[in-house]
Amino acid sequence: MRTRPLYDVVAALARVGVGIIFMAHGWQKIEAGITATGRSFDSLGVPLPTAAAIYSAFVEVLGGAALIAGLGLPITGVLLFMDMAGAFLFVHAENGVFLVDGGKIEDGYELVLALGLASLLFAAGGGGRLTVDRWIVARRLHNPDTEEEEEDDAASFVDSLRGTETPPAEQPPKKRRRATKTQPEPAETPDDSDNSEEDVMVAGARKAARKQRTPGVTEEL
Repeated sequence: MRTRPLYDVVAALARVGVGIIFMAHGWQKIEAGITATGRSFDSLGVPLPTAAAIYSAFVEVLGGAALIAGLGLPITGVLLFMDMAGAFLFVHAENGVFLVDGGKIEDGYELVLALGLASLLFAAGGGGRLTVDRWIVARRLHNPDTEEEEEDDAASFVDSLRGTETPPAEQPPKKRRRATKTQPEPAETPDDSDNSEEDVMVAGARKAARKQRTPGVTEEL
């Protein structure tokens, strides 16, 4: 538990040191000019000297800053390693190990080898936890519902836009009004007519019965 924080601090210091060296060399190329750097690369036998000058200058400046911040270390480390691999193969490999030997500038490959392997180490995950990459991952792990909340917010925003485009429709009240209009009033007229007809028939039957009874009464009298 105690060695992990120590490793993180040491890795951060290593990233800062390597990043400063890369930024210094890249800025040196930019100050000299891309054209002049391309001519220098051409004299050293580097293929595509202008493209190589542009790549090395900007990758070293931006990549060095990314190393210091710990941003995109897998990609940054690979790009810087490729830069140093090209410098090793086309410029420094044939000059031996030492940059300076016996007071004589040999321009060997010791610096590009150390910088290239350090960049590869950072790309493989050796940059420690004091990085921007680690902070982004930790934030996502502590907030697993962030993407879902963003999707919900986007969906609610789209729904609100749709709601403003279409007028609010009050369907349930309309249906109730239509139902009250179409509902027939309780009509009791058929029952009343049937009752009146029955009353007429009963009255007629009574009259007929009275007529039938009156002759019989006269005969008895």
